[in-house]
Amino acid sequence: MVSQTTAPAAPVDTPPPLLPPPYAPGELAALAARHGLTVSGARPSLPAYVRELWGRRHFITAFATAKLTAQYSQAKLGQIWQIMTPLLNATVYYFIFGVLMKTKHGVPDYVPFLVTGVFIWTFTSSSITAGTRAISGNIGLVRALHFPRASLPIALALQQLQQLLFSLGALVLILLVFGQYPQPSWLLAVPALALQAVFNTGISMVMARLAARTPDIAQLTPFVLRTWMYASGVMWSVGTMLQGDRVPHLVKLALEVNPAAVFINLTRFALIDSFDGRQLPPHVWAIAAGWALVCGVGGFIYFWQAEESYGRG
Repeated sequence: MVSQTTAPAAPVDTPPPLLPPPYAPGELAALAARHGLTVSGARPSLPAYVRELWGRRHFITAFATAKLTAQYSQAKLGQIWQIMTPLLNATVYYFIFGVLMKTKHGVPDYVPFLVTGVFIWTFTSSSITAGTRAISGNIGLVRALHFPRASLPIALALQQLQQLLFSLGALVLILLVFGQYPQPSWLLAVPALALQAVFNTGISMVMARLAARTPDIAQLTPFVLRTWMYASGVMWSVGTMLQGDRVPHLVKLALEVNPAAVFINLTRFALIDSFDGRQLPPHVWAIAAGWALVCGVGGFIYFWQAEESYGRG
């Protein structure tokens, strides 16, 4: 009987594992740092974020100007609507509130009073409305390019400031027609509008973050703004309403420090002769600066904290 011996099988190369060996979280971080890897879209530090924004300043101004130019590009009257819209609103408010509801009684120079309030209120409301669309309305840009996302709400707030400056010519013309001539006090409108612009930008960034996470906020915003407008003395005098003891003290205080009313009344104080300091709350400039500082800086930090979440989801 012959025994058969089998040759040993040739060694087979074992393919390398498809998955890397398991690493502890600390080891992964060290491995990434050793090879210069960072988290994609990670939020930079606050100073670095400010530097990035400053580096994008030309993009911000160009984006704001392009948005302003394209806003009424489909309308036959074009940019004239930047002036016509607040003027038409003021006309409607004059007949409803001034004539029918007689809020013009006891308010000297009611037409300049009303038109100034409408223009300044439109600046704030338009900035907030634009902020709710800052991320969702530019989601393709957010997902395609890397840039500080705060550029978008800042650019949209700048667009509204540009629109206000463009519309101020019509406001000045109305003031002249109704006997309000240039005075040194008109220069006070510059710091008042500057503080309002900082306040608007901060609120715009807050709304941009909230609407990016909860899009339904954009549908709720018009109702909130309409209520806020009625409480801000756009069509009626806050000072006249607060005379006497008809209004509880806390309500009176809330109406006096209402930021929209503060900025509206500061501009009225600067531009309208009959609107004097007696119609302003105490320390009004400190209140305006406080609102601008708290909302401007706070809104910026609040937006920056969610930087890495925009456009994801």
